Amino acid sequence: MSIQLRDKSTCAFDQISLGEIMLRLDPGEGRIRTARHFTAWEGGGEYNTSRGLRKCFGYKTAVCTALVDNEVGHLIEDFIMQGGVGTDFILWRPDDGIGRSIRNGLNFTERGFGIRGAVGVPDRGNSAASQLKPGDFDWNHLFGRLGTRWLHTGGIFAALSETTAALTIEAVKAAKQHGVVVSYDLNYRPSLWKSIGGLKKAQEVNREIAKYVDVMIGNEEDFTASLGFEVKGADHNLSQIETDAFKAMIETAVKTYPNFKVAATTLRRVITATQNDWSAILWHDGRFFESRQYPGLEILDRVGGGDSFASGLQFGFLEFNDAQKAVDYGAAHGALASTTPGDTSMATRKEVEKTFAGGSARVQR
Repeated sequence: MSIQLRDKSTCAFDQISLGEIMLRLDPGEGRIRTARHFTAWEGGGEYNTSRGLRKCFGYKTAVCTALVDNEVGHLIEDFIMQGGVGTDFILWRPDDGIGRSIRNGLNFTERGFGIRGAVGVPDRGNSAASQLKPGDFDWNHLFGRLGTRWLHTGGIFAALSETTAALTIEAVKAAKQHGVVVSYDLNYRPSLWKSIGGLKKAQEVNREIAKYVDVMIGNEEDFTASLGFEVKGADHNLSQIETDAFKAMIETAVKTYPNFKVAATTLRRVITATQNDWSAILWHDGRFFESRQYPGLEILDRVGGGDSFASGLQFGFLEFNDAQKAVDYGAAHGALASTTPGDTSMATRKEVEKTFAGGSARVQR
């Protein structure tokens, strides 16, 4: 059974994401605490999927977010435009001069190497995106008059504030009214929920959002923390994620939320920061579909690999409406994104297809 998708010819956008976009500052091979220079990128869990769909797969995408109207905000906008993602729905907020009441979010990120894990230091308090609230976007215009096939958002954006949680609920409800497929990345981050109600609030918000989700993405810890499902027998580092215990949890989740058409996750066994066993699994229509295995995948920058998995998965459904293709494109795209710096993918569709078909890494001439 396929997912019900709107006709591409009737929609201005293949996909729209709702989330925060931060300026990522990357010390390269060094460390944040001793850096003397940083490379700037843009990144955000929800936006990264829109960029991957646009740059790798050629789909028309846009982002719903907010930025402060200053030099840093326009630098982030410039990155977004380079990625080909539509900026039509960015809400520009006036600069207060020093960032006392509103600012653009920053994310300092070290890549990690060997026994030293990656480190992220977000600096996003009072960001423009965290102050978004219900009523800020005209969903009837975006989903109805313009037309959108797919909405992607996630647990990071929902956790930024009480108002972003409410806006996420508003968005997914509106999407369902207009026949838009909704995907949601649970992405549970305890630090984000800490000041707005903790685990109890996270589960309250995510359980409400889950009622309107078609494609739920998250690993076992995300499902356990965000939705309250228990995994018996798993070891919480994903090395046993493909066990019957994990599959039973997914089957319980889809019984609780019969609206789920798809549940999916990447499977990562961390050997070192620069070497992971990598694959993915997807549930659809009562069956599990597994990608090929990428044992000992060499990692340059792990941040954004899961988002590239999500965008590849979305492409597989939007282009073919095929579960096996979705998990294959997702796993290969996520693997390739982990071999380049920055949050977002630098891969091409041909490279993704070659990768999951078993192609080698020999020099291309």
